[in-house]
Amino acid sequence: MAEGTKADHSQPGYVPGRISSSFGGQGDIAAARATRNDPWQILSNRLAPPRTSWLACRFFERPHLQKMNERNNGIDAVRGMAILLVILHHLALPFRLPLRDGVLAEFLHARLIAMLSHNGYLAVYVFFVLSGFLIARRALDRYGALTLIDWRMFYRQRFARIAPLLLVLIVVLSALHWLGVPGYTIDKDGQSLFRAQVAAMFLHINWYEGQVGWLPASWDVLWSLSIEEAFYLIFPIVCVLLSKRWLALLLLVLLFSLPMTRGWYDGNDIWQEKAYLPAMSAIAGGVLAALLAQSWRYSIGFARALTACAALAFAIQLWAPGELWRALGHSSILYIVLAATLLVLGLHRVNWQTAPRWLTRMGRLSYELYLTHMFVVLSIVALWKAVSVDRHFGALIYPPTIALCVLLAIGVERWISRPSAAWLLGRGT
Repeated sequence: MAEGTKADHSQPGYVPGRISSSFGGQGDIAAARATRNDPWQILSNRLAPPRTSWLACRFFERPHLQKMNERNNGIDAVRGMAILLVILHHLALPFRLPLRDGVLAEFLHARLIAMLSHNGYLAVYVFFVLSGFLIARRALDRYGALTLIDWRMFYRQRFARIAPLLLVLIVVLSALHWLGVPGYTIDKDGQSLFRAQVAAMFLHINWYEGQVGWLPASWDVLWSLSIEEAFYLIFPIVCVLLSKRWLALLLLVLLFSLPMTRGWYDGNDIWQEKAYLPAMSAIAGGVLAALLAQSWRYSIGFARALTACAALAFAIQLWAPGELWRALGHSSILYIVLAATLLVLGLHRVNWQTAPRWLTRMGRLSYELYLTHMFVVLSIVALWKAVSVDRHFGALIYPPTIALCVLLAIGVERWISRPSAAWLLGRGT
């Protein structure tokens, strides 16, 4: 994803002496007087790319924002742990190579086996929080305030990051369906390849699955991408229409509505897992964390305390998920989101420099890993079963499977994601 650069008065669209309409809610006085009786013109002005004065930049920016373009090893490591849990979950499903039936169960506690096997879904919610934080943080770095966001550039950057690999994936999955490859054919009642393609490209594959049932695994992983990009489709428009105070209030309401909105879908397990609003609540938590990180000057010691509290909260969830669910119900998902929000606030200041390099590398490849890992998982599981190896020893195949997933993601990033994003962002510049 393209990194932002510090906003200054050398940027295109800078008009000396003009303060953006997002600054203080006042706008250009002459323009306001000329258009005060024309609400559509006012709305158009609000949606125009921001023309930011020197004074507005200085008011909104903070000195520590200049470091936001640097990679944060701690946050990358958390992303790496999250994608690792997703891959482990997809390998350890009962109809693939479950760890609970394997050799590791003879040496590891049952709770530890469950911790490694069944936390992929919660890891996706951690991804939502991290995504909200990183996207909002980069916007703050570039513009100084979310109300000054250039929505055209925002959409352009999101498209360049997401669309190329997504389109390649849809083409490959469609070809595998036409070839009748087991595990890739869409053949359930009410489902069709065309509708799956439309749902994947137009950000509602989660809704489509909620209506017609599970799609094949490599299509199914796109549910979270549909939610995330739907949020970012709305996000910049809301940012320029609302003041900072109202934006923060809206994000807070969305965050704490998570248990209620998730409870609305009791009785429909698929839609409950993949509904828009609960997942968007997690993204809202990440955006709020970015706003706090911009305006709240907390010490390194306090950041370490936040990180430790968040790590303890995650340890409780990982070790005793059943007990936590029985105690909190749908609020247990909010518990994870709040823990991830605290964690990202802590790591933003601490920056875990000694994080394992392989883990941070997985974090930086998380998008490529998430979209492509099922090709490796399904191939390895099919090969394992074809040679009739006792799945008691299935755990032995986990490390090479993860390594192959990473190698595939490195190739995809090098040959698809990076050059296509550079080409798309370079056009017209």
